[in-house]
Amino acid sequence: MSQPVDAPSPNPIVDRRKRLLVLAGLWLSVAAVLVVFRSVVMPFAGAALIAYLVQPLVARITRVKVAGRALPRWAAILLIYAGFFVGVYLFLVALVPQLYREMARISRDAVALANTLTPEHMQELAQRGETWLSDHGIPVALSNRALEGADAAGGGHFSLALDLEQLLGDAVKRASSLVQENLGDIVNVSRGIVASVAASIFTLFFVMMVAAFFSIDGQAIRRYFGTLVPPEYGDDARQLVERIDRSLSGVVRGQVTICVVNGALTFVGLLLFGVKFAFLLATIATFFSLIPIFGTILSSVPIVLIALADGFKKGVIILLWIIGIHAVEAYFLNPKIMGQAARIHPVIVAFSLIAGERLFGLVGALFAVPIAAILVACFDYARLKAQPRGAVLGGEGETTSLPDIQQPPAA
Repeated sequence: MSQPVDAPSPNPIVDRRKRLLVLAGLWLSVAAVLVVFRSVVMPFAGAALIAYLVQPLVARITRVKVAGRALPRWAAILLIYAGFFVGVYLFLVALVPQLYREMARISRDAVALANTLTPEHMQELAQRGETWLSDHGIPVALSNRALEGADAAGGGHFSLALDLEQLLGDAVKRASSLVQENLGDIVNVSRGIVASVAASIFTLFFVMMVAAFFSIDGQAIRRYFGTLVPPEYGDDARQLVERIDRSLSGVVRGQVTICVVNGALTFVGLLLFGVKFAFLLATIATFFSLIPIFGTILSSVPIVLIALADGFKKGVIILLWIIGIHAVEAYFLNPKIMGQAARIHPVIVAFSLIAGERLFGLVGALFAVPIAAILVACFDYARLKAQPRGAVLGGEGETTSLPDIQQPPAA
């Protein structure tokens, strides 16, 4: 009787390569889905960002025990959302009256300016402009008297003649006719604005609903994606996730904290120096600060211009105040709140902001820096892994190796 032939033992190297190919195919399929449906990715990215922001608060609330039992995650999320909507309500209660008063002030100032544009006042302004320009060697005739003198002088000397009153009158007539001709377009634009506001409200509630699902099932989602990583790379994956978390938490949560501090300090400075529309300008500065570098510059321009309208000295003082706020952010708040691990070079920040704006507009600019933080963390992790153990950057004494990370086995 013949002996049975033993089945050949599986080759561990071949088996490992097969598993790596399968998992790589799964990751590629996920990436392909994200690329194909990139137009609908942003709401889910916003939901993931909200879930990430509230994660520490959810963890803290779930540690509270009621009747000897810890609160479930869904209850913690409901409490956070309730607090959010109460805060929005209180903010609107404080904002709407302030906005109404400041918009009413803008309307009164515009009406007062229009009432002062009488022919006599226009001639007075024109004469002042002529005097200032002639003192600086620029022969420009603006008033009727100067225009008559320029006509009488003929071609004897060079003089640029402008009828300021006629120019302003023509501009007002053109604006009036433009409004009358495009009244239907204005109505359509108003309808578009209302539709956009309604769509934004729907999107907000949708994003918050998805964020709640992410928060409730966060651990299960992380475990699921953990199964897409080969076991021999588990330690590397965990340490990479920790590195991304340190960088992302500094960028996202730190930037939100800095926005609130920036808005508060801006509001204090505007009130302190008596700049008009303080509440509105401080609110704009708070929200624009979510976009690093460019948002700060854009929000500072109207503040300085409105301050300059009240006087050159006030404009310079408020500009110095804004520079002081950003100096405090750069040298104190950023290191303390964001931390060393979250620092990204300004060139990378600027590149990511421009790339995000070109691809997805303003929403892309908002998500640009968090995505850049993730990519930079992955890049640095791979760079340090490629260094030999004990390698030191020249002149800095900074070790670039990761001695606490086990090297993966060779294929």
